[in-house]
Amino acid sequence: MKCLSLSSISVFILLCLCFESVSSQNVSGSDQQKASIPPRGWNSYDSFCWTISEEEFLQSAEIVSQRLHDHGYEYVVVDYLWFRRKVKGAYHDSLGFDVIDEWGRMLPDPGRWPSSENGKGFTEVANQVHNMGLKFGIHVMSGISTQAVNANTPILDTTTGGAYQESGRVWYAKDIAIPERACAWMPHGFMSVNTKLGAGKAFLRSLYEQYAAWGVDFVKHDCVFGDDFDLNEISYVSEVLKEFDHPIVYSLSPGTSVTPAMAKDVSGLVNMYRITGDDWDTWGDVKAHFDITRDFSNANMIGAKGLMGNSWPDLDMLPFGWLTDAGSNEGPHRYSNLNLEEKKTQMTLWSMAKSPLMYGGDVRKIDPSTYDVITNPTLLEINSFSSNNMEFPYITNEKSDDQDLGGQMRRSSKEMKTTCTHSLGLTSCTESKASGWASESLSQYLERICWKRSLGNKHLAPFCVHKRELYFPLDEVSMYQEYHQGKHHLVATNRIKFCLDASPRRKLTSKELKRGTFSPCRWDSNQMWELKPNGTLVNSYSGLCATVESSEDTINPGGLRSWIATGRKGEVYVAFFNLSEQKTVISAQTSDLVKALPGRDFSSCQGSEVWSGDAIEITQGTISAAVEVHGSALIVLNCN
Repeated sequence: MKCLSLSSISVFILLCLCFESVSSQNVSGSDQQKASIPPRGWNSYDSFCWTISEEEFLQSAEIVSQRLHDHGYEYVVVDYLWFRRKVKGAYHDSLGFDVIDEWGRMLPDPGRWPSSENGKGFTEVANQVHNMGLKFGIHVMSGISTQAVNANTPILDTTTGGAYQESGRVWYAKDIAIPERACAWMPHGFMSVNTKLGAGKAFLRSLYEQYAAWGVDFVKHDCVFGDDFDLNEISYVSEVLKEFDHPIVYSLSPGTSVTPAMAKDVSGLVNMYRITGDDWDTWGDVKAHFDITRDFSNANMIGAKGLMGNSWPDLDMLPFGWLTDAGSNEGPHRYSNLNLEEKKTQMTLWSMAKSPLMYGGDVRKIDPSTYDVITNPTLLEINSFSSNNMEFPYITNEKSDDQDLGGQMRRSSKEMKTTCTHSLGLTSCTESKASGWASESLSQYLERICWKRSLGNKHLAPFCVHKRELYFPLDEVSMYQEYHQGKHHLVATNRIKFCLDASPRRKLTSKELKRGTFSPCRWDSNQMWELKPNGTLVNSYSGLCATVESSEDTINPGGLRSWIATGRKGEVYVAFFNLSEQKTVISAQTSDLVKALPGRDFSSCQGSEVWSGDAIEITQGTISAAVEVHGSALIVLNCN
């Protein structure tokens, strides 16, 4: 009714403002709750690691509400270990410092979260966040905590409010835990639960019903995807979340070794899922996202059907502004190592690929240039509402490669040595490339398993391991023999006490190329393998299959990349990325744009570059822009 009382001029101005900006009205409400567009918000990890307090969190939420909410940033997420006491001896993989209830469920540390006392959990924090007009999220780990298993807490049956009973007895934590499936990068913290058991399902249900009762709107589920893949737990959690009247966005993390084939198993069960290792503030991490992002776009995974809405490949948080360090016990204490051009490049790629946007820096100390990057209205419009998002391969630079990069190549020639080594990867066992293993007997007692597919390098020897029988714990031989029948340790050919690990023993960053590693043999499903008749080698920890490729360690002088997308008002977005070490002019032909966007007419277009504000002229069908080292140019074309 208020709009009817405005003058026609006021109405016109109001409509123009609403049309041009990506306001909270554009991206909030019921659509965002179902993740019909990529979720956007702030996460505490990059700036506080695990140490954030209630006071610091609410201060940050207030800033998000005041300065970022109008730009669509509406989730504020407490990252991991909110249940860990911040006392001497506690760190990211310590044991015995967590706050749990009588049912083995995690509770916020009252020392850091005083409003959680007397079993109230995050209820008060969530209420305050909601009163700011925001949504509240938390990070959770896989399965059950080692502390709960050691205490052997009973399992809660939420339908009765008492202990879960089946087959005439009460069930406890040790009945559902799978100790040999401890989280690979937090082995003292958490382990999987057996979701084939009613008690295992009851425990997971009790967790998520508690989160919903606290008022949680967003769950970031860790150590269940990528190298730590646990489709059983993901599937059951998704099933539970689907039953709630209160919608909860479901996110998976991290995404080391993720492929489109693997993601297709989960995209319909979740709303966002990481596709790389952790992204930190290095150019190598930013650069590492280009190939994987292209692959997911080519596989049509951007905005695919998800849990009660859509799902989005997640490129991880934006590590800008004031940060901490991975695994640190400190809060924000240093400025991001990325320069302004690199931040623009990261924000441009994240937006063109329609990744969820989660700012990671300390919002209480956000600087003007960073604020301008993360609130750029054109990028936010692209991130939320563009379509036909894809890598565009038809680009050139005006000078030849020899002329443009020759000086750098000459300077780097001594460094351009290439060494080849084996690189172990994990992929979905349904992919054809997973079938490449074969066994051969070396003697009566020794069998070898080798990767038989070509590695594309005649100087690289085949990758082989020796097969060794599992040695079961003496007190549980009968149970383990049945569960692990046909599975083996794979030992190094030159070190018989070292077994092949599937998943890394620590979190990897985006730029790190994971290789098969050997560590002292343990009773750990991460080191248990089964060779199938079809030539696949299945890991017991993740259920994924091993592949081997040759990996070249080469100092790469860089390259050029481009992405395109279309806007909801008919505009075309063209992004140029200069990954090289020298400023260069990047060009594209309008005739090639037609190849990517058939039916479009580029004969009469006007263009502008977003970051500089400069007009872009199309000369003889060529679009060009000078792009700084590690920089980007984002061109908006409006064509008749």
